[in-house]
Amino acid sequence: MNRDQIKEILPHREPMLLVDEVEKLSETEAVGLYTVRGDEFFLQGHFPDNPVVPGVIQCEIIAQSACVLFVGKLDGEYRVLPVYAGMNKVKFRRQIKPGDKMILKTRIISQRAPFYIIKGCILVDDKVCMEGEFTVALTKA
Repeated sequence: MNRDQIKEILPHREPMLLVDEVEKLSETEAVGLYTVRGDEFFLQGHFPDNPVVPGVIQCEIIAQSACVLFVGKLDGEYRVLPVYAGMNKVKFRRQIKPGDKMILKTRIISQRAPFYIIKGCILVDDKVCMEGEFTVALTKA
């Protein structure tokens, strides 16, 4: 799915739409892409002369990249809004900077609707930059 197709699922819009592409690999796994351009709002001042993608933004990117896993899970609703209910075991291993192409891997590891626990990680150049477990609750968009 490209950005326009993702907008059919998520209500996020620029500048908060933070996924370029996403593909559903199975009922429980998805992979997404985002290239850090360098002009994003969250890099302005984080940090001057050394821009680094903030950890909280990385967590948001993981949630957005899992969007295709929730299509149709809310009483047949196509558009859902996964909202954070918790985070666990989140580790930031490498900095992500402008020009980096992030590979976003997500997998549902547990579910008790409307709550889903997702294991997610961000890779750049095949190296893990961030990983963790994220609990989301599905609500109507």
